[in-house]
Amino acid sequence: MSSNSILSFFIWQLALITAGLCHRMLSLAAGGRWGVLKPNIGITAMHMQLLNNDRVVIFDRTDFGKSNISLPKGKCRLDPNDYVLKKDCTAHSVEYDVATGNFRPLMVFTDVWCSSGSVIPDGRLIQTGGNNDGDRMVRVFRPCGGCDWQEIGSGLAQKRWYATNHLLPDGRQIIIGGREQFNYEFYPKSSSSSGSYNLPFLEETNDPDVENNLYPFVFLNVDGNLFIFANNRAILFDYLKGSVVKRLPEMPDGNPRSYPSTGSAALLPLKNLKGAATQAEVLVCGGAPKGSFINAINGKFVRALNTCGRIKITDPNPHWVMETMPLARVMGDVVMLPNGNVLIINGGSAGAAGWELGRNPVSKPVMYRPDKPIGSRFEVQNPSTIPRMYHSTALLLRDGRVLVGGSNPHEFYNFTGVLFPTELSLEAFSPPYLDPRSDHLRPKIIAPRSNFKLRYGQRMAVRFTISGIINKNLIWITMVAPSFNTHSFSMNQRLLVVGGRNVNPVGKSTYEVGATTPGSGHLAPAGYYMLFVIHQEIPSKGIWVQIQ
Repeated sequence: MSSNSILSFFIWQLALITAGLCHRMLSLAAGGRWGVLKPNIGITAMHMQLLNNDRVVIFDRTDFGKSNISLPKGKCRLDPNDYVLKKDCTAHSVEYDVATGNFRPLMVFTDVWCSSGSVIPDGRLIQTGGNNDGDRMVRVFRPCGGCDWQEIGSGLAQKRWYATNHLLPDGRQIIIGGREQFNYEFYPKSSSSSGSYNLPFLEETNDPDVENNLYPFVFLNVDGNLFIFANNRAILFDYLKGSVVKRLPEMPDGNPRSYPSTGSAALLPLKNLKGAATQAEVLVCGGAPKGSFINAINGKFVRALNTCGRIKITDPNPHWVMETMPLARVMGDVVMLPNGNVLIINGGSAGAAGWELGRNPVSKPVMYRPDKPIGSRFEVQNPSTIPRMYHSTALLLRDGRVLVGGSNPHEFYNFTGVLFPTELSLEAFSPPYLDPRSDHLRPKIIAPRSNFKLRYGQRMAVRFTISGIINKNLIWITMVAPSFNTHSFSMNQRLLVVGGRNVNPVGKSTYEVGATTPGSGHLAPAGYYMLFVIHQEIPSKGIWVQIQ
């Protein structure tokens, strides 16, 4: 063999090795990255809500016993109705500052266990219900530096435990269902809407001794009606008239997807907002086969569902299109990412929701790309090392990361001698679009500034920079509502595509793109949204905007 041949052979071998290493690096990047933010925040993150000051309100329940973080300034909670501690000097809620990583204890008095909530148009979190002495409470948290919970006694007409809240176009919340509550009510109250209203659909979907209809999946449709999913089927509901507009078909497999056979759901991105007919599509993923809850109580842990159902709720004759996930999952969370893709995260692959009833943690998230052809939409991501089982949470942050916390499948805080110890940590999952090697393609918004106020149907110019080569055909603008996450459902989760493509250069590496806000509260209820510029599926850091 000549010296040139030998040299060529070694170059070829080196190229193969380098290609293999590059492919492995790209695969790792494609699978996202995990990082622990806080090993111990003192409580387990059973409920989470991001506010427009980039702080996250987190709480679990008051009757777990003592938490791992004390209330400030020697405060103690004195509650004669508490099942565990009549006097408790520890906190069961904290506020986490995303920018600094600091957290501080908050004082919640009555039991917030398995409650619900929503951020209203002025940015306040209105949280409702819970258990025991908290089941008819309304609690308010204002996004300010040193604010704490305020409680309104008997603010609800009915007990609300495992209910769902949704923000309405008129600024009120509707609160739907809960344990043994086949009805709904509104908050705030008025003289014409002070009570509760029957919703027979919830009774129809209630399985005796199991329920399978708690924490119903609720989304505001583009015509102003509500999509309500419970157990294995859904309706379109006119909440103003109290009437069912349409009954949607049962999911083809007939299996339940609601608590305790807990799946998750999302309203897919709303596009073509200026068109004559905006389409709305819902995705429901995971859950547990019929009988899983009772089987788990008896020590038999049935494999979770590995399917998603997708339905266009604006079609005249909607039908479910079923898809197979690469991993079976119960108690998973579905998080809308700024670029319109969907992250399926947390949960187990066997059993059901409830104390000690889940098995086999699913450590790998899955990315779902709704615009790809069916059969090529799922992509498995890199795993976490921390099991996130029952009572886990996940939500989108303004920098594009997904905040993950919680996991406590026990009646009390339990750190030893159990399969899945109570988890007090917070971690973040960075999707592949946050790979530093994409920074030259990442937009940076320079105008408008955060907390910009907007009207319905308002045109605006968004100015941004990109240091690398821009593809003007792959620029779009999205708005994402911050959601209230608990028990595998993100209440009020909503993403709208409000502009893109008409991109003009205005300086060195600086561009401007037009956007138009949604035309009505049916498309986007008033309030705060995170606005992102997307380039080749890579989002900028978001800014806060407020639709008034």
